Amino acid sequence: MTRYFEVQQRDGAARIGKLLLGTPIQTPCVIETGTLGDPEKGSLVDAGSLWRLGSKENAEKRLNEIRSLVGEDTLIIHPHQSFPPAAPDDVALKASKALDLTDSGAVGTTLRPGQQPGKSDLYVMEGAGCFENNARAFLNTLIELKNNVLADTAFYAPAICLPENVAMLVYLGVDVVDDTRTVTAAYNDIYLTSSGRFYLDSLSEIPCRCEACASMNIQELREMARKERAEILVRHNRNVLAAELALVRERIRAGTLREYVEGQCRTRPWLTALLRLSDLEYNYIEEQAPIVRSNQLIANTSESLTRVEVVRFAERVIERYNPPDVDILLLLPCSAKKPYSISNSHQRFIWALGKNRRFVHEVIITSPLGIVPRELELTYPAAHYDIAVTGYWDAEERAWVADLLFRYLSKHRYSSIVAHVEGAYREICESVAERLGIGMIFTSCGNVTAQESLSALGDTIEELCTGRTRTPDFIKKEVMRAIADYQFGSGAGKILIPDNSIIKATYPKYQVFIDKKQVATLVPQYGTLALTIEGTELLQMREKYIVKIDDFVPKGSILAPGVVEADPQIRSNDEVIVSGSKAFCVGRALMGGKEMQESTRGIAVDLRHVKKIK
Repeated sequence: MTRYFEVQQRDGAARIGKLLLGTPIQTPCVIETGTLGDPEKGSLVDAGSLWRLGSKENAEKRLNEIRSLVGEDTLIIHPHQSFPPAAPDDVALKASKALDLTDSGAVGTTLRPGQQPGKSDLYVMEGAGCFENNARAFLNTLIELKNNVLADTAFYAPAICLPENVAMLVYLGVDVVDDTRTVTAAYNDIYLTSSGRFYLDSLSEIPCRCEACASMNIQELREMARKERAEILVRHNRNVLAAELALVRERIRAGTLREYVEGQCRTRPWLTALLRLSDLEYNYIEEQAPIVRSNQLIANTSESLTRVEVVRFAERVIERYNPPDVDILLLLPCSAKKPYSISNSHQRFIWALGKNRRFVHEVIITSPLGIVPRELELTYPAAHYDIAVTGYWDAEERAWVADLLFRYLSKHRYSSIVAHVEGAYREICESVAERLGIGMIFTSCGNVTAQESLSALGDTIEELCTGRTRTPDFIKKEVMRAIADYQFGSGAGKILIPDNSIIKATYPKYQVFIDKKQVATLVPQYGTLALTIEGTELLQMREKYIVKIDDFVPKGSILAPGVVEADPQIRSNDEVIVSGSKAFCVGRALMGGKEMQESTRGIAVDLRHVKKIK
């Protein structure tokens, strides 16, 4: 909990924030290591090594000296001993506990696993530079430390940052880095770029036009005196790092850092390993990832199969989704155009089904999402992803989609399953049918949109649906119930859209009314529901997605200090219920439930409707 750091924008674990010092510092930022020891050169000051200071008393004296020079608006990193990660914990943790220094201003503290964090505004990852090329050790240490400190504090990983890895560091939640490695690289004749490093004597030309490089060629640079050449390389390396970090900040603002990292991590094997291992730490990334984004999800690499948005959608379909009350399942291939139902191929499928469509449950098979029930085709990211279409499915894609289809059909039973698919889609369906020991009717004759195939689909469904009746109004309710279950948890749909409800307007702008009162609206942009006060009153009995506040009537938004308790399953951009002794509200979460409870700054909920309680 801090008075000196505020998170302003998030993209998963990555965030843009501000250190509120005398001269505010925007994060993620890079600091010049050479200025840290000089109170006159920056707003962050390192009080130095305790090995040099010698005792706790000398450390206190050093702190007082620095504070007298800089005042309260400078963050001081407490004296530290900075043991390497391999140091025995009984030695390192005993030493850190013995420090326990007090300081009234903005404070930075060096932290290692197992150490109890005190009150600090910035935590420094001890020995971070020792973890390069050891993805598992770095990730395990970072996650343990991050899970042990409050969400509204800044995190600094020293002596590890280079232009090639800064995007990954920020993606994992690092707010502050330094230029240690860029400077030492320059003095070793190493020329840094965002896509890797080069020894100066291996270059045939200078691949940069920054102010340090623009006025010379590679031969002139090599012929300079060593000290002069190093100064040029320091300027260049710093420029590249600053430019890369600016790009990373723009990616955070756009919500596309993950897409960038999937490409950028290819510069070094340990960075690719770091991304893959981080996806296995699902809970760490997922609790910080927004439930919807305004941008398109680009799935260009194999790692896209394991990114949070994909896994979360797949798991919610399996765990929360309840299919409509029909016993005929139709499996269809996906389409490039989203939502699927407006694509040419799906328009043909719909035409072939004709009046019998109301008796069939449609599920689309796709990579990377796995399976998408027709009712959820608008819901993020089902209508918001794009993938390279080659007609080839690799083994990982097949296994992922087949496993999800297997889990779905193991949970939900149908009297008949029709698969109108070809190629890899058909192979997946056949393998799942064999594993489950069930039959499937395949209706495609080589091309799913060929007239022969469409006729076979129509005739098969006609035969299966003979004698059935079903009203269109009930189908509308099933769409809204499915989205409610996906959004608020299984069972929410029947509470929010009971049998006596009425669906008004046309798809995709359905509105739910109960006793002439509107309770929910479908938001086409994200395929989620926006609630009215009446809708929240129906769902509050479930005691989920609730933010509890103090005894005040909020106006416009709720700041994090006003939150008393928040459901930990709340994610950024979730529709949430706000409950207090004086007000009952509904709005959109701007941070996760855990972060709401831990933060002392920032907007927790952007309100849409407020009802005063008398």
